[in-house]
Amino acid sequence: MLAATRARISHPTLYAIGAMLVLAGVLAMLWQSASRADEGAVVLPAPAVDNPKAAGDLQTAVLAGGCFWGMQGVFQHVKGVTQVLSGYSGGEKGTAIYEVVSTGTTGHAESVQIKFDPAQVSYGEILRIYFSVAHDPTELNRQGPDEGTQYRSAIFYGDDAQKRVAEAYIAQLDHAGVFGGPIVTRVDPLKAFYPAEGYHQDFLVLHPDYPYIVFNDLPKVANLKRLFPDEYRDQPVTVAANP
Repeated sequence: MLAATRARISHPTLYAIGAMLVLAGVLAMLWQSASRADEGAVVLPAPAVDNPKAAGDLQTAVLAGGCFWGMQGVFQHVKGVTQVLSGYSGGEKGTAIYEVVSTGTTGHAESVQIKFDPAQVSYGEILRIYFSVAHDPTELNRQGPDEGTQYRSAIFYGDDAQKRVAEAYIAQLDHAGVFGGPIVTRVDPLKAFYPAEGYHQDFLVLHPDYPYIVFNDLPKVANLKRLFPDEYRDQPVTVAANP
């Protein structure tokens, strides 16, 4: 009976069934990733060491924590942030190309450059959101379904003040034992930031129905709104609106 049934199934039908099974597997993986992201979100204590809020010129933070689509999407919803660019840090200018970075051999990490008003949000508060909802700082060289050094957790500090805040906050969180494992976030000097290709900018805002975004990144934005209502703004600041 089984052989007869197989005989009646055409090759195109078999291909279709195989494709459906593959898609089901991918969706299951993404769903598990989204569930982990949602469960891992937690309001962390404020940094004990921080750069105080003060009126002045815009400041810049460069952070890496997995695919830059989600990182950009989260910080575009943070009050006081004026621009978020997706890009690459940690490697050379000549290899800051998506297809090359994706090989994991360039030294780059997918990163975001965050410009913010220090009178509204401090560098330490940016890091608090980064560790709380933007990514999982205990995953080494991976984030959710993405694997490779290009998806590592890293803070690229621009000056000694940022380095001091970042190192102190990681030590504070590790001492408090707020995560299930040690924080593997690297704290590296910022040598350069290279903006990613145009089609990567505002990806979450422009493609909210894209399956990867639905399962991996929209939960992060939802957690920002839920856990940090005072820091959340509904209308994201986009690259297209602030070129």
